[in-house]
Amino acid sequence: MRDEDSRKLKSAISGVIVVDKPVGKTSHDVVQIIRKGTGLRRIGHTGTLDPRASGVLVILIGPAVRLSEYLLTDRKRYEATIRLGAVSDTYDGDGVIQSTGVEVRLTEDQILEAMKEFTGEFDQIPPAYSAIKLQGKKAYELARQGKPVQIPSRKVNVFSFDLVEFNLPEISVDIYCSSGTYIRSIAHDLGKKLGCGAYLNGLRRTVSGHFSLRDAITIPDLQTCFEEGTWYQHLIPAADSLEGMQEVLLDMELEAAIRYGKKIPAKPEDAALAKAVSEQGELIAILEKSSDGMAWQPKKVLYS
Repeated sequence: MRDEDSRKLKSAISGVIVVDKPVGKTSHDVVQIIRKGTGLRRIGHTGTLDPRASGVLVILIGPAVRLSEYLLTDRKRYEATIRLGAVSDTYDGDGVIQSTGVEVRLTEDQILEAMKEFTGEFDQIPPAYSAIKLQGKKAYELARQGKPVQIPSRKVNVFSFDLVEFNLPEISVDIYCSSGTYIRSIAHDLGKKLGCGAYLNGLRRTVSGHFSLRDAITIPDLQTCFEEGTWYQHLIPAADSLEGMQEVLLDMELEAAIRYGKKIPAKPEDAALAKAVSEQGELIAILEKSSDGMAWQPKKVLYS
């Protein structure tokens, strides 16, 4: 294949790969693995997953990296293991762990009652050991230097918080929550509520938006696909990744207009945003309604 043909082929690859990230890998590590395996540089993700956590990591490839703000990944689901009777300075098993000296003799009903306080919308203080920026520095950098870290509370929403396994001093829970919720803080705060202390001892993300583990491929399987040249079979087309967004099908004339930044007709009942898709199923652009509601105008064109 000529270099020019190869370049054109690579520039046309656009979509999402859902990876089942293993424990020990950073989200950046996964991006680098996929860059190396595909030979593509334009690769990103929709939300960091801590190295200690495993599970769903949504990777954007090619022009689809520009879709991050439109992908509905604002809701997450986690399987978590919480250890009672001890605390950690990082709120998880990677930190300095100290026993509270409290014998954990709680009943299942007592734990369920305490969990109710962490359901619905509430203010949460993120861990000091987090990547939140304070005075131009990441909070964990200040914490490691022994400096006081005061992170403002933020609104989070936990849609469901269920006890899955009761095996003291550990419990397993299922948490469905808004993006930005710190499961480590939930574990720590639950321990305070119960009076025995607690920290997060294991975390697996099972859902991110409408992407789940059913859609995911493991790193070893993905690397095998790179060797076999079949990795693209696991690529979710960019248009399909925007689930729930209105679709505007473009014929050749309308497609040309959108590519050149021109407006096309819309109906008053159309949504505020839509995905413009070619007759071949290629995502051409994100459209937004004009102020009078009678036209679509390109908000973000993926291909010129």
